[in-house]
Amino acid sequence: MQLILITGLSGSGKSVALNVLEDSGFYCVDNLPSQLLPELTSYLSTAGYRRVALSIDARGGSPIAALPRQVAELKQRGIDVSVLFLDAKTDTLIKRYSETRRRHPLSESGLTLPECIARERELLTDLADLAHHVDTSDLSPNALRTWVKDFVGLSGSGLTLLFESFGFKNGIPLDADLVFDVRCLPNPNYDPKLRPFTGRDPPVVEFLGADPDTQKMRDDIRAFVENWLPCFNRDNRSYLTVALGCTGGRHRSVYLAEVLAAHFRAQAPVLVRHRELS
Repeated sequence: MQLILITGLSGSGKSVALNVLEDSGFYCVDNLPSQLLPELTSYLSTAGYRRVALSIDARGGSPIAALPRQVAELKQRGIDVSVLFLDAKTDTLIKRYSETRRRHPLSESGLTLPECIARERELLTDLADLAHHVDTSDLSPNALRTWVKDFVGLSGSGLTLLFESFGFKNGIPLDADLVFDVRCLPNPNYDPKLRPFTGRDPPVVEFLGADPDTQKMRDDIRAFVENWLPCFNRDNRSYLTVALGCTGGRHRSVYLAEVLAAHFRAQAPVLVRHRELS
């Protein structure tokens, strides 16, 4: 059985992710109490279900603290388990709740909305090491759907490397494990001929590929990740997100994310995301 567990903050897009998986042929259950996970997976496995997606979050209360142990037990039973954690900045979540006028699941405890979000983060803290994080703060629903499909395609493949480009002017991604600042490199945005392109387009690739500092930065980041990748593997990590940031997230960071991803595809499953191009 391939089992995808979706968790994360309320309002971060879990329903969108679950709908994507349902459309992809997964049998889906929303808001499953975590204490029912062992029994349900046993039943579904016996019944012949091969692709299952379950949404488990803080709505189930404190029993979610047992989820890391439950995931380890499922893996021991031979089930291919992957955990997807959706997150978003607090101000983004507040704005989404304001727009939809929905109540936060923890609001019955008498907390304000920011306090509910902070409490929910606290309840989900122990899931951080289990999951592949996705920061949905600046993502459209269509971009999130694409990222979920990419995640499913590589789940269960050992440690997955994710190279993510971003713009510092929009903040550092919440899902980043390693962050590299490449704003010191020559900026194609200052050249009117290069400004309309991105780091994936040949004119920008040629410009940055000919710059010695850019190539040295590429080599240094590549060496750092290569040196420490075995350590992350020994730590039983399933995902490692390497974020590369420039000012706008359209040229330098995009170029380096693409180049590094191409290099590491021979060593591990690789995903590439460009936040500002989404």
